[in-house]
Amino acid sequence: MATRCIDILLFLLPLSVAALTKCSGEQSDQYDDELSRLASEWYSSSERSDQYSDRLSQLTACLATAGVDNFTYPSADPTEAAASSFYQLLNFSIQNLRFAPGPAALPAAVVLPATQLHLRSAVLCSREAGYSVRLRSGGHSYEGLSYSASAPFVVVDLMRLNRVIVDSASRTAWVESGATLGETYHGISAASDDLAFSAGSCPTVGSGGHIAGGGFGLLSRKYGLAADNVLDAVLIDADGQIMNRDAMGEDVFWAIRGGGGGAWGAVYAWKLRLLPVPSRVAAFIINRPGSTPRIAQLFHKWQLVAPNLPDEFYLSAFVGAGLPESGEVGGMSATFKGFYLGPASEALSIMTQTFPELQLADSDCHQMSWIESVVFFSGLPEGSTVSDLKNRFLIDKKSFKAKSDYVRVPIPESDLISILNQLLVEPKAYLIMDPYGGAMDRIPSDHLPFPHRSGNLYAIQYLIEWQTNADENNQNYIEWMRKFYEFMADKVSDNPRAAYINYVDLDLGTNGWTIEDEPAIDRMANVKSWGESYFLGNYERLVRAKTKVDPDNVFHNPQSILPSNQINGYLA
Repeated sequence: MATRCIDILLFLLPLSVAALTKCSGEQSDQYDDELSRLASEWYSSSERSDQYSDRLSQLTACLATAGVDNFTYPSADPTEAAASSFYQLLNFSIQNLRFAPGPAALPAAVVLPATQLHLRSAVLCSREAGYSVRLRSGGHSYEGLSYSASAPFVVVDLMRLNRVIVDSASRTAWVESGATLGETYHGISAASDDLAFSAGSCPTVGSGGHIAGGGFGLLSRKYGLAADNVLDAVLIDADGQIMNRDAMGEDVFWAIRGGGGGAWGAVYAWKLRLLPVPSRVAAFIINRPGSTPRIAQLFHKWQLVAPNLPDEFYLSAFVGAGLPESGEVGGMSATFKGFYLGPASEALSIMTQTFPELQLADSDCHQMSWIESVVFFSGLPEGSTVSDLKNRFLIDKKSFKAKSDYVRVPIPESDLISILNQLLVEPKAYLIMDPYGGAMDRIPSDHLPFPHRSGNLYAIQYLIEWQTNADENNQNYIEWMRKFYEFMADKVSDNPRAAYINYVDLDLGTNGWTIEDEPAIDRMANVKSWGESYFLGNYERLVRAKTKVDPDNVFHNPQSILPSNQINGYLA
C-alpha cells in the first residue's frame, strides 16, 4: 500500500520572528505602538509583579526538561514588546481584532509543540505550574476563546503540528490538528487529483477547531460534515494519556467530533475519510443588485430552491448593503456562490430549470479542478494559486461580531423585505445563508453532537465587521447586532432557538455565575441554556462524555461542556 507523506511544516527551530513579520506584512505594523503601551501597562500593574515568579520558572523548567524548546513569554522591557517573538506569535493567529489582547488578557507564555510528545508535555507542564491551557489551531474562534482567559493561562499554539499524510490507496489521511484547511486541501490534492475532503472554505481556519465543532462546507450536502468523515483520532487527556479511538471509547470519540473545541483534551491528529470528486467541477460567484423588493424576491426563491437541489449542488446566498462583490456601499444586493460536482453545462442547466430568476449565464459558470475551486471560493486575492492555500496568515483582518440561526420554515417575502430594510441601515452588516438538505437531511441528529440535520432548510450567519477595535463605534456595532438578532427571533427555529457551535456566541450564556446562593437547579438551567442551543438533545450525552474524559475540567472555556460534578460549582 503506497503512502505519500506531504510534509508542510512551516516553522523550524529556532523560531524566525522575521519570517512572521514578513508573512503578516504591513498589517503587523499597526500593533507596534499599541503593544508597547500594553506591555508598559501590564508590567506596571501590581497584579503582574509576579510575572517572573516561581510559577513561570516552573513552567519553563518543565518544558525545557521535556525537550520543548520552542516557547516564548512576554519581555519585561516594554520597548521591546512589538519586536518580541511573544507578541508576534500571539497576534499572528488572532483573527478577530476585537480580541487583540489588552493588559488583562495576556497569556503567561505561548508554546509551539512540534511533536505529539511535545504537545503532551505542554499540557502537563502547564497544568503542573497551575496554568489553564488554551489550545489554538488557527485562531478563528469568534469569541477569541483559543487565546484568552480570565485566569492565568498558557496558549499552546499548534501551528507547527501541521503535517498532512495521505494514503491514496485507502482514501484516508492523517492530519495534525494545527494544519489549516488550506494546508489540508493542498496536501490532499498533491497526493491525488480525484480525492477531496468535506470542510469549510476559509483556508486559514485550523482543522482542529473546525472539525471539533462539526465543520460545514461546500461538499456537506453530498458527504456531510468534516466531523462525519473522521475515522479515528489521537487525543491527549489532562493526565497525559495518549488515546486512539479504541482507547478513548465511543462516547468520547463521539464527543470530540462536534462537541466544540478545547473542551475534551488536546487532539493531536485526525484520521479523515477522503471523498471522490470528478476531474472537473463547476463554480460561480455572481452578484445581483436591486431594490429591496427585488432582492427579497431572489432571497425568497433561493430558500425554496437551494435546500432541494441535487446533493452535488451547493448554492449559498449573501445579502447586505455593502457586499464586496457589488462594488457599492449602501446599495442592497445579493451574492450567490454556486458549486457543482460536475460539468459547467450541467450546472447551468440545473439553474436554468430551478432558478431562472437568477439569470445565470454561460459566461458566469467556470469549469475547473476541485482544488482550483477551493482557491476560487477561498477569499484569497485575485491571481492566487493553489500554493497560496499554505499561507496561514489571514490577509484582511477585521473586528467583528457574529451570531447564527437555523431556518426550518421558509421566511415570508414580506418579512424578508423587513430584514433587508434593517440591513440598509447598517451597511457593515450582512447575512450568509448556507443551504442544508441532501446528505445533511439523511444523517440522524444524534449521529454526532452536531444535531442540525433533517428539517433544517438553511443556516444563517449574521456578521458585522469593522476595521479596527479602536473604532469609537465598537460597542455600537455589537449592540446593533444584538438588536438585529432579537428582531429575527420569530422568523427562525425555536424551543430552543438553535445555533452553530463553530459560530460561538457568548451572548447565549456562559458557565460563569457570581451569585453564590443561586439554587443548583437554576445553575443547571444557566449552563443548559447555551448547551441546548448548540446541541439540542445531545447535551446530556456530552456531559457524560466530559465527566468520563476530563472530570477535573482541565480543558475549559466560558462555553465548554462541564463535567457533571462541577455543574453546581464552576466559575468561568
